[in-house]
Amino acid sequence: MENETAITRMPRINEPAPAFEAVTTHGVKKLEDYKGKWLVLFSHPADFTPVCTTEFIAFAKRADDFKKRNAELLGLSIDSTYSHLAWERNIKEKFGQEIPFPIIADLNMKVANAYGMIHPGAADTSAVRATFIIDPEGVLRAMVYYPMTNGRSIDEFLRLLTALQTSDEHGVATPEGWQPGDKVIVPPPQNADSAEARLNEGYECVDWYFCKKDL
Repeated sequence: MENETAITRMPRINEPAPAFEAVTTHGVKKLEDYKGKWLVLFSHPADFTPVCTTEFIAFAKRADDFKKRNAELLGLSIDSTYSHLAWERNIKEKFGQEIPFPIIADLNMKVANAYGMIHPGAADTSAVRATFIIDPEGVLRAMVYYPMTNGRSIDEFLRLLTALQTSDEHGVATPEGWQPGDKVIVPPPQNADSAEARLNEGYECVDWYFCKKDL
């Protein structure tokens, strides 16, 4: 029963993201503060750890690229604001990189639990490497979990964000490894007449269910 309860509390794609209000290194932040923008919320196991340091440096270096796509970054770990600030200062001193985005101090694990960031099989008191992409309406659109031992690819999250925005704008899907400028996938026909007509609609088709086009 305990495992079933934990599963039901996990956030789900295409449903409203769990609301939160939390202290951060940039003051109190709420989910509603990001209304009208995309939000990339990501957790890390702990401050002053090497893998997390590489990720934060990479997120910071790409922060402007996220902003260009109307997206904000928000970090989280189960550490205090003082620890976050000290870590930020250390990263600036030792690696020459400023951290421009806020970091949630989630000592009571309220946000981590709401978003399913705590995986007892990995660590009882640390948030795993979870990343959530939330759209301007507050709907959870993507979530990705990584193990404690392996760092994420920030380029992939930027690619995924761009792909989601492209799908929303044009009503299309994107294939594996899609990058801006690549062909996109036309949604499959939904009835027999549409399937019959699909091959003559001017798309690049392999078969009636698999067609691509340029944007």
